[in-house]
Parts: sequence; C-alpha cells; structure tokens
Amino acid sequence: MKLDILVMAAHPDDAELSCAGTICSHIAQGKKVGIVDFTRGELGTRGTPEIRQAESDAASAIMGIHARENLGFRDGFFVNDEEHLMKLIRVIRRYKPETVLANAIFDRHPDHIKGAELAADACFKAGLRMIETFEDDGIPQTAWRPKNVYHYIQDRYIQPDFVVDITAYWDKKEASIRAFRSQFFDPSSKEPESYLSSPEFLKFTEARNREMGHAIGVTFGEGFTSYKRIGVKDLSALI
Repeated sequence: MKLDILVMAAHPDDAELSCAGTICSHIAQGKKVGIVDFTRGELGTRGTPEIRQAESDAASAIMGIHARENLGFRDGFFVNDEEHLMKLIRVIRRYKPETVLANAIFDRHPDHIKGAELAADACFKAGLRMIETFEDDGIPQTAWRPKNVYHYIQDRYIQPDFVVDITAYWDKKEASIRAFRSQFFDPSSKEPESYLSSPEFLKFTEARNREMGHAIGVTFGEGFTSYKRIGVKDLSALI
C-alpha cells in the first residue's frame, strides 16, 4: 500500500501525543496515513510491551490509520547505524510516502532526538538506488525518497516553522491519547508515578495545542519544523 504520509515515532504514543490531529485531518481529506513505531516502549515506567501494543491498536482504530508497524528496536538503546537504517529504509520503500513526520529535533527524551536523526537519514538514503533492499518475499525494492520530512514538536518547546489547524480533530486526538491508559493519569492505577502519569501532563498537552492554535488564530494546532524551506504556489491556501 502506498501511503501519502508516514509517521515515524520512537515510542508508541509519540505520534498520538504530537501529531494525531494532523493525522486525522489528512485522513478526513482522503489521504492514506500510516505509522511506524521504532520501539515497544519496554523501558517505560508503566505498562508492558504487550499492553502498549493493545493500546496502539486501539489508538490506531480511533484515528482510522491505514497501516502501523513496530520495528522492535531496543527502547533507549537504538542508534543511527547501518543495521537500523536498513530496516527503516525497507519500510520507506515499501510504503513510498510523499511526506514523513518524525520525532522532534530537540527534546527531553534522548530517544526522540535519535529518532529524528535516524528518520531524516533513512529518508535520504532510501533514495539512493545503489543501496539494495528486498521485500520479505525476496522481491527487490526500488529507491524512494519522500518529498518532505517534517518534525513534530514534543515535550520541549521549539519554534514551529508551520502549524496545522487541528481544531476539528481535537476530540479524536484526545481520545487516541487516552487509549494509552497505562501511560497517563488513572487514579485507580497501582503502578508507580511517572513523568506522564500526572493529571498535569494531559493539561500541558492541551495547553500546548491551544498555544499552537492561538498562534495562527484557531483553537487547536500542532507545530512542525523543517530543515528545508517551505514553498507555496497559492497564497490563498495559507491561513
């Protein structure tokens, strides 16, 4: 299946927290969107890989995405090397996305920074035809380089290069986040407290999206950064 947008995420729930509104908005526009999670989040304070997989499935159903894979990289220890790049290049060539959304270029969690670098590097190298990759059935893949690579903004504030209006999809985004019940505030939980599990964290997430929306004159927004200049053909398409 060819995707219009492929979201790359170091951990299950990174995509939901950072760009679920953008995902839902583009699906509503008829775009095909998928997610590739790098790790199973096995180092998280709460939950288990099995629980988080079930939560990912639930969140995927809420958003209505067309594909989701988990590459099974080691949480906290994956690196940007040939082994990891080749696995990600295969995914890029399989789905042939026009646009990739990847982790934040700077953030509190080191995996997010590593994820951003790995994604950008793989997107470039996926376009080099001398790098050979194959599908599971042995069929050679063809080179493919996404036209655009954008990085969503996570815990630490980064000045966005553009903001997507997600006002109409805030409720669906919030529902997809809350699908990860093991990770966020639950007064009945007996698991240890974590950075994400306080009620303040979900309030912060809403506040950040309100802040981004306020900057462009709407209620909710999601910000992104880009290494390359963003061009437009139609000024009337801008908010």
